[in-house]
Formats: sequence, structure tokens, C-alpha cells
Amino acid sequence: MRSRLLPVLVAAALPLTLGLAACGDDNGSGSDLSGTIKVDGSSTVGPLTELAAEKFKEDNSGVNVTVGISGTGGGFEKFCAKEIDIADASRPIDPKEEVPVCKKNGVAYDDVQVANDGIAIVVNPDNDWAKCLTTDQLKKIWDKGSKVKNWNQVDPSFPDQSLKLYGPGTDSGTFDFFTEQINGEKGQSRSDYSATEDDNVTVQGVSGDKGGLGYFGLSYAEENPDKVKIVPVDSGGGCITPSTKTVQDKTYKPLSRELLIYPSVAALKRKEVDEFVKFYVDNAEAYAQQAKFVPMTPAQLTKAKATAKKIAG
Repeated sequence: MRSRLLPVLVAAALPLTLGLAACGDDNGSGSDLSGTIKVDGSSTVGPLTELAAEKFKEDNSGVNVTVGISGTGGGFEKFCAKEIDIADASRPIDPKEEVPVCKKNGVAYDDVQVANDGIAIVVNPDNDWAKCLTTDQLKKIWDKGSKVKNWNQVDPSFPDQSLKLYGPGTDSGTFDFFTEQINGEKGQSRSDYSATEDDNVTVQGVSGDKGGLGYFGLSYAEENPDKVKIVPVDSGGGCITPSTKTVQDKTYKPLSRELLIYPSVAALKRKEVDEFVKFYVDNAEAYAQQAKFVPMTPAQLTKAKATAKKIAG
């Protein structure tokens, strides 16, 4: 997901440096913290981390926080290679593929939740037939080997309208989570769709195609109500629309999830990183609401603060 909050456009593989280094002897904040904190990973979590970094900079002008959006998988690759201090993630670290790499390279870490999210299924605003889609229908559309190319192949009551698919690329945690939850297995997705790490591209694609369908984090759908329409999902208990309530109580299933950051234990030994993580978690609820994310529940927030304190030592 690309930031809606900041006007700066960031290349998918390059970090965004927030703010300039302090000039002269006065850093304008009274803080004696300095240094650079490198963050990369999820394009969904990225905008929330950017906001936290921007706010942290206001009181700590000697600290630069760079936020990249190479996708959850790309972020973990850099994290386990000790290239960054914190990984943004829209799914847990993979125990079979990513955990062993971190362990081999001596990267110790823990996950800290910063928000909740629901993956929104979106269609063109002129689509007046897909009022709800079942998880079986979503699998029929997105499963590996699927040949569905028309809406009437999804449901015979739907019109003869070509179906054009848009979604995240394979480095995305959103791709991983959606594919596992809907198709039942990691990586088991059709590949003949418009894939991108920039959710703005998905918004543009769906909004420009009457038969378009895509998926991404709920906050992006809520940021673009005139361009895309959210479709409720029925996993067997009726059609549920993603919202703060249905995501927090997980009735929007199976597409509700936690959004995470993974700070390394080594990085947390640096005071600027330790203070940033604490600041991020302490303000996570307010920033989530400001950025149109689903905030943590009180129980989740208590756990996140405890985890941040524990790993900081």
C-alpha cells in the first residue's frame, strides 16, 4: 500500500527519508537523540509507520527514519540480512522460509502489533451485480489455474461482463494472507492478473474498468470511496462488510488480520530505535484512527506495550 497521508511518492524498492538532518547546534526539539532508523516491508503497514515516523521527528529532529515499501517478503529478506532495523509486516514471519534465515544470521527479534486490518474486496462503482461474494466464489476466481474471465462464470445470474483482476504482487504480505485464507495454500494463486506493490495502481485499474475486481487493505478502500466499492464477503455465516467492529471482533472472516512491526533486538539497543518503537506503540491507537486503519483492541494494545517493553530489555 502506498501512503495516502504523505504527498511524497516513493519508489517501491527505495526508502523514504522523513525530514532533514538537524542544522547547527539547535535541533528544535530539546531531544538529544540522533541517528538513522531503517524500516522496510509491508506496503499496507508503511503509511502507518510513515505517520509515526513523521510525528516522532517533530520531537526528535536529530533522528531520521527511512520507510521503504518493498512488501512484507522483501522487508523480511532485508531484515534477516541485517540491512534494516525494523520490518513492517502484514503477516507473521514465515517459520519455514524466513525464520531460519534470521536465525542463521543471528537476527533476534519479536513481533509487535500496531493495528488491525481487513482485506477489502473491491469492484468498480458501476458494478451493480456483485452485492456479495462468497469465499467459494473468490476461490473460483483467484485459485491457481482458474480460467474465470467473465462475471457470468462466477455466478450465472451475473451479466456477460469481462472480469479484469488487480492485486498485490507475490512479495506482498497481503497476497500471502489472502491466498492462504481463500485458496488454502501459500502461493496458490493465478498469475494472469495485474500485479503491483502500489495499491494506487489497483485503485486506478478497478476504477477504470467496469468489470474490474481487486483486493487490498481496508484503509485504502476507505480512502477511495468514489473510485472503488467494497463488496461484502460470505464465509458461511452471511454477508459481512469489513469495518472497525467486524475486523476487531473477527466476524469479517477469514480476511481479518493483525498488522505488525518486527524490531531487531540488536537495533533496540540503540536508544533512538528503542524510543521510536515505544513512541509508535504508545500512539498506535490515535495514529491508526488518523490513517483510517482499524485500531487495536484494549487487550491487544496492552500486549503490544508489554512486548515492546520486554524486547527492549
